[in-house]
Amino acid sequence: MKEPARLIRACAGQPVDRLPVWLMRQAGRYLPEYRKLRQGHDFLAMCERPELAVEVTLQPLRRFDLDAAIIFADILLLVRALGADLAYEEGAGPRISGLPAPQEISFPSAARVTEALSFVAETVRRVRAELATDKAVIGFAGAPFTVLSYLLEGGPSTDFAQTKALMNQDADTFSRLLSGLAEMTVAYLALQVRAGADVVQLFDSWVGALAPSDFSAFVAPVLTALISRLKALGVPVIYFAPQTAGYLDQVAATGPDVVSVDWRVSLAEVRRQGIRICQGNLDPAVLRDGPRSRIDHEVRRILAEWGGRTGLIFNLGHGVDRRTPVHHINWLIDAVHRGPR
Repeated sequence: MKEPARLIRACAGQPVDRLPVWLMRQAGRYLPEYRKLRQGHDFLAMCERPELAVEVTLQPLRRFDLDAAIIFADILLLVRALGADLAYEEGAGPRISGLPAPQEISFPSAARVTEALSFVAETVRRVRAELATDKAVIGFAGAPFTVLSYLLEGGPSTDFAQTKALMNQDADTFSRLLSGLAEMTVAYLALQVRAGADVVQLFDSWVGALAPSDFSAFVAPVLTALISRLKALGVPVIYFAPQTAGYLDQVAATGPDVVSVDWRVSLAEVRRQGIRICQGNLDPAVLRDGPRSRIDHEVRRILAEWGGRTGLIFNLGHGVDRRTPVHHINWLIDAVHRGPR
């Protein structure tokens, strides 16, 4: 029987021959081949056409010795199954419209989610078929709070005023919406696992806007149940929750196999919180700016903070900055593979 991919072994806390590394947003605008392809296609069209999504997914694997491919998609594709209108405005990010009032939102069946997002499953199938078996395929979805914040705000936000207003003024509706999105997320990620995803990641990009008490009261119960159901699919679950250094213990208690952290917390502190398996956490600005000596130094520091133990997956604390020079990625991977010195 063939040994699982290096990333999958690391997710289980098993020894690996070298530290696995992949990068959030590793398929994207810093790559010239991506920019060339993007010139002729709308972003959503690239997500919805498997031949294009596969090409983008595999572009970084052709250049770099990465341990995983993350499917080219978007955390907001899920809202298409709600019947919402989703558009991306250059320089402004996603815009969502066409939903009823929060109290009137209803949720589709698992079968409807599967039907609406079948193109993602086809992308996963094709990537898994083309990729070497020692490379993992990562499926992903937005976590319920982050997706809900986009629905309520209609796009990106700095203060999450509409989201917090609903939470504070109509807690029952707020909790119902989180639970409904969690149900959709189970169906969506189950679809990706059936198609060949080896591991799944939940992106909770905006959950750090919450106070620890609100995370505990509203998000943690839904998230704990969701992660339990995802783990039952038989693949590791990574939970990415940036800006939550003040309540990492609560984040870990929701039960993911791997806690993915940003650069605002040291891995030594992560260890002190009892987290055994971690993903992170280089500041993307370091990778963007360099120089090589700075990247090398920061990689060595991060590895020293973890202390040479198993259970670390090297990544950034967020996605690759679009202004990152391509050769900086090679510098980073080389530094990770050389390990501490």
